Amino acid sequence: MPSTRALDHIVHLTPPETIHDTAQQFRQLGFYVIAGGTHADGLTANSLIIFPDGPYLELISFTHPESHYPPSSPFHDARRSHPWANKGFGWVAYSFLGAPHATPTLSAILNGRLQEVGSGTRYAPEVAGGRRRPDGVELKWEITAPARWAEKEGGTRLPFFCGDVTPRELRVPTRPRSITVHPNGAQGIAFLCVLAPSSTFEAISAELIAIVGEAPIVKKYSAMTTTTTTTSEHVWLLDLPGNVTPKRHPQLVLREPDMRDEVEAHFVETHGAGLFEIGVRVDESGGKRGSSETPFGRVVWVPV
Repeated sequence: MPSTRALDHIVHLTPPETIHDTAQQFRQLGFYVIAGGTHADGLTANSLIIFPDGPYLELISFTHPESHYPPSSPFHDARRSHPWANKGFGWVAYSFLGAPHATPTLSAILNGRLQEVGSGTRYAPEVAGGRRRPDGVELKWEITAPARWAEKEGGTRLPFFCGDVTPRELRVPTRPRSITVHPNGAQGIAFLCVLAPSSTFEAISAELIAIVGEAPIVKKYSAMTTTTTTTSEHVWLLDLPGNVTPKRHPQLVLREPDMRDEVEAHFVETHGAGLFEIGVRVDESGGKRGSSETPFGRVVWVPV
């Protein structure tokens, strides 16, 4: 049975034709950023921030706005129906490592688990993906994603899966080692936080239990002292790709928003449940503390 809990990457979307500007903005945050290339459909391009323990951040933008393509053309239709076309900018998705050769298929495994917990969510049959690197190397993979992830909130609260057909080290290069050394001291992903309104919190937790394959290690319920607001938080420990034994597991955090926090309250009111922020482990010598804003999202620095 393939693992369904290995963190592969997290996706950060910015406006069309901004991939180079976004890469520079992340460099200013102290990350080492490399060019990824253009995807096989020609609609998107990316840059990568690769961490020493294997997962990475994918900075992505459309190569052109929708208006660039002639109406009713195949490219226009493909651009309009792209999974990221209806998303807001910022942290739009997170990926676990897939299993393209699994029998039964990964989508069948996930759908069986989701059915057992009474969820109406289903993963669509696997689809092929790929891109060409700037050096001409062609990459191929297989995507397993929620059937409705192209909708506004689809694909933000639950993971998709990316399974390599060509070797993962071609998609996520770690040589030379300098590629994974960041001036800000970044060592890896500490956590990714999904916010969920109280009305959907338990249902989403049940879906994540089915997908990850384990109950959360932490189930916390906290009462706010100055208001009648309460928040719940569930935490899962994730694995790393490549059967690497982590010194520190990345954490998937599902929590209710603090409605006294205007940013969190606005997020769930406009997005519903979804990926809100990420935490990055940094060496204490890097000097990073607190949090920083990306062009459209938040990074929390977690000193180790």
